[in-house]
Amino acid sequence: MASRDPLEEEFREFVAARSGALLRTAYLLAGDWPTAEDLLQTALTKTYLAWKRHGGIEAIEPYARRVLVNTSTSWWRRRWHGERPTEILPERPGVDEIEQQLDRDALWRHLSALPARQRAVLVLRFYEDMSEAQTAALLEISPGTVKSQTSRALSTLRRRLGSEAALGLPPEEEPVAPARPVTRTPARPRPVAEPGPQLSLIPI
Repeated sequence: MASRDPLEEEFREFVAARSGALLRTAYLLAGDWPTAEDLLQTALTKTYLAWKRHGGIEAIEPYARRVLVNTSTSWWRRRWHGERPTEILPERPGVDEIEQQLDRDALWRHLSALPARQRAVLVLRFYEDMSEAQTAALLEISPGTVKSQTSRALSTLRRRLGSEAALGLPPEEEPVAPARPVTRTPARPRPVAEPGPQLSLIPI
């Protein structure tokens, strides 16, 4: 019996170990489970082809996530995505109250309506808990772009949802007011005293 290709076997082990986590990310990017499954399958196929072409990929999971996000973005551009009802949200630990669940449903509906890049940034920053630098590296954009996209996306969500505190959105950063230049009033020149009457030394 022919032995299996070790590269293929290693990739199978990666898929078995991490496909669940990748599928949850795909769901957040896609908005529904059927599309998420298609998205993940496409991303894993692209990753596998690159894996075989390069003889392995050192950081396989970050590479797969980048393919996942890029594929999602390209699909988003080709399709119409309006607001739509969602299925069950990804499971998270802890017991949710009814009001909290309603808040999360509202948040998810508006998150689904964001542009693909903004949604990807929020998913990576706050669901995957990546730093700005990690998100920038994965999306191949600058940290400044990550920061601006995050700010725009959160501003849009706050504007549409209205209540920031109830929905647990990250706090909005207070803009730092530029320091006011210190203006110095030029000192007024002191008036020169007019010369007083001169004492006459000539006897009268």
